[in-house]
Amino acid sequence: MAFAPMGPEASFFEVLDRHRESLLAALRRGGGEPPSGGSHLASRFEDSVGLQMVSHCTTRKIKSDSPKSAQKFALILKILSMIYKLVQSNTYATKRDIYYTDSQLFGNQTVVDNIINDISCMLKVSRRSLHILSTSKGLIAGNLRYIEEDGTKVNCTCGATAVAVPSNIQGIWNLVTDAKFVLIVEKDATFQRLLDDNFCNKMSPCIMITGKGVPDLNTRLLVKKLWDTFHIPVFTLVDADPHGIEIMCIYKYGSMSMSFEAHHLTVPAIRWLGLLPSDLKRLNVPKDSLIPLTKRDQMKLDSILRRPYVTCQPFWRKEMEIMADSKMKAEIQALTFLSSDYLSRVYLPNKLKFGGWI
Repeated sequence: MAFAPMGPEASFFEVLDRHRESLLAALRRGGGEPPSGGSHLASRFEDSVGLQMVSHCTTRKIKSDSPKSAQKFALILKILSMIYKLVQSNTYATKRDIYYTDSQLFGNQTVVDNIINDISCMLKVSRRSLHILSTSKGLIAGNLRYIEEDGTKVNCTCGATAVAVPSNIQGIWNLVTDAKFVLIVEKDATFQRLLDDNFCNKMSPCIMITGKGVPDLNTRLLVKKLWDTFHIPVFTLVDADPHGIEIMCIYKYGSMSMSFEAHHLTVPAIRWLGLLPSDLKRLNVPKDSLIPLTKRDQMKLDSILRRPYVTCQPFWRKEMEIMADSKMKAEIQALTFLSSDYLSRVYLPNKLKFGGWI
């Protein structure tokens, strides 16, 4: 059953539809995204997948007979035994659940998280296969319905509130949408503002997602599932600062710590919709709405510019160089100087209608 159209006329989405066709053509050719003229990349990166764990990576040995490794070895065995019981009983637990089974033994949550990552990498299986789920913090709204593993029907139709991203993404089924695009919003505050402005209904049919900053595993899995299921354009709306770019790169290319799961987590077809550093000058954003880059910002920006995937993204590089030259950054909220609803009423609709993404 299709959703009733509520948004702009079909002609509004002509550029989006052409973009989707180019993405589908790239998939048919066996690539992750349309060609961009980039050169050959390092072996640790594949443009159709994202960051990959290389075969000659540094390894760490844990020995049962070594005093230095004894505690770590014992904790690995402890968690492996818990995983075995979960698999045998066909039940699931979160990383938080595992930590609280013996918080004194583990010491802190980070210890558990790192060991689970090590086990997942060592066995070359996803956390889901280990029957370990992550606690979700993300939200989703818009033109999407699905059924959860236990049979619960979920309707994400945009209203005043959003739906929490489910903790078992692999378990959801019967996904239905007519959405023309997916918009990933970096920050919860911006996401909520777009909800308040009724953005999803005004731009219907669409889907809007936020990971509330650095995305958790389930939010990334959901974005990947939507792409694999529907192959509709996915865009990011992030602050024009190194931290926002980093978050966008995690969705698009993955992270080093989870590179062994890149096939399940990354969507290289993602495009940067805004806020672009070049937009700040184009829209005459006043200087008192901009923020000077800190030393930490500059280090982060330099780090991103050195990454192999930037080689195949010349337009991204140009935007980052604009930021580096100006030594200024801006939050999405800087657009409110034009009007309180400028983001939802003018900026995003124009970007989507006229193809203002890179």
